[in-house]
Amino acid sequence: MSDLNTKHNRAVWMDIPVADLGRAREFYAAVLDINVAREKFGDVEFCVLEHDSGNGGCLVVDADAISSERGILVYLNADGRIKDAVAKVETHGGKIVELVHSIGPHGFRALIVDSEGNRVALHSNTDT
Repeated sequence: MSDLNTKHNRAVWMDIPVADLGRAREFYAAVLDINVAREKFGDVEFCVLEHDSGNGGCLVVDADAISSERGILVYLNADGRIKDAVAKVETHGGKIVELVHSIGPHGFRALIVDSEGNRVALHSNTDT
């Protein structure tokens, strides 16, 4: 975790539960247009979302923790490419719950269900 992240971001990490690590890795790499690296620590496999100087997170196998109807709503960065990101959701096994819409002075979001059944928001400062 970088100093920038520690000092300036309220959410500093996220664990996203998944049932199928390979499928989830492909989904997040395509939709967020980032590198998602598969890692192993001991007997535990997980995937780390690219996060050079910002918020980080990983995909962890925990099918029992998946919930698309309640719980924490994580906003993932799709700044300047939210329409492209939404266009990739269904192709990669996800579902669009709400198309891109304004959230007032806080930009734009789209609500989706990822390839694993988690409800997440894609966020952008613009609607493009």
